[in-house]
Amino acid sequence: MSTPESTSGGAASGRRQAVLGIEIDGAGADPGAWRGAEVDPRAILTGELAVRAVQRAEAAGIDFVTFADTLEAPTDVPGEVSVRLDALGLAARVAPVTQRIGLLPTITVTHTEPFHVQASVATLDHVSGGRGGWVADVSDSAEAAAVIGRRTPAPAAETWREARYVVDVSRRLWDSWEDDAIIRDAATGRYVDREKLHYVDFESPTFSIKGPSIVPRPPQGHPVTAVLARTPEALEAAADADVVLLPESDELVSQLSHLRRQSVTLGPAARAGLVVLASVVVRPRADGVARVVEQIENLVEAGVDGVHLRPGSLELDVPLIAGEVVPRLRDRGLIGTADRGGSLRGRLGLHKATNRYARSTR
Repeated sequence: MSTPESTSGGAASGRRQAVLGIEIDGAGADPGAWRGAEVDPRAILTGELAVRAVQRAEAAGIDFVTFADTLEAPTDVPGEVSVRLDALGLAARVAPVTQRIGLLPTITVTHTEPFHVQASVATLDHVSGGRGGWVADVSDSAEAAAVIGRRTPAPAAETWREARYVVDVSRRLWDSWEDDAIIRDAATGRYVDREKLHYVDFESPTFSIKGPSIVPRPPQGHPVTAVLARTPEALEAAADADVVLLPESDELVSQLSHLRRQSVTLGPAARAGLVVLASVVVRPRADGVARVVEQIENLVEAGVDGVHLRPGSLELDVPLIAGEVVPRLRDRGLIGTADRGGSLRGRLGLHKATNRYARSTR
């Protein structure tokens, strides 16, 4: 990733420093985490549990958090929490009580309007001061289709093909405002220079958008787009992402090689960088902090750019991650300092997003 927007500095060993993310999902990745004596189950739906976890992660220097989400209807499964807060709304709740950490809510694009998706992500980037992004996801389940009631289920290949169009048009709409389109000229009463707003005139097999966006260009230009590559179809769609989350598996190394080859094929002019992270469930209270540190170091040595941690319990594991795992990783020169600021793109070492319409005229 050459010519990044900014970098976090090199480690003493000369090794590139790793990116570190963490997942917020209910009370944790363990379905029964909410039943622990240390958890107030009500705090899941007030957002307080998520706020505590994100603030602990930020204080430790973790680069970003993701917020899990789904469109499926709640189920009555004993021992599990089947209800959740909307990920985008939860990220907006967390934004004003944090300062440096990146915020990436999961947004399922299959049953949602692309125009509203991009406007929501752009708004998050504005209210967080350039720390916004999203995890693009799809739904091919009959349960979600029944809840929404707008379309029948489609095969995974079709839903991910549509998702790639949504990612594309989102970036076009973020570019539809030039950076200096807002002029705030009190003397003439003009707030916006209309000549610096542009139509995108985008058509896909399932939707069309004229534009421009209703939200001015985000502080980062393009908020960070991530994909959790849980399926072969998602892995192919990840070619359009800024950040790819690869679930830890025996195929991780081959999947990583596939993504690197795709990135080279696209060329530097076609993309703004690619950050590939291994996504792993960690339980330092059960497995031991040293074991988790070794697991992360081994994954980085395997070639990924960092690790996306999925703590079993937010209340039990995040304090251990923040207080013990992260300091040990820093002592080994694997990650940067805790007080790094700036945009999320800069923090991840991604290229600055250029505006495709900035030199165009209408």
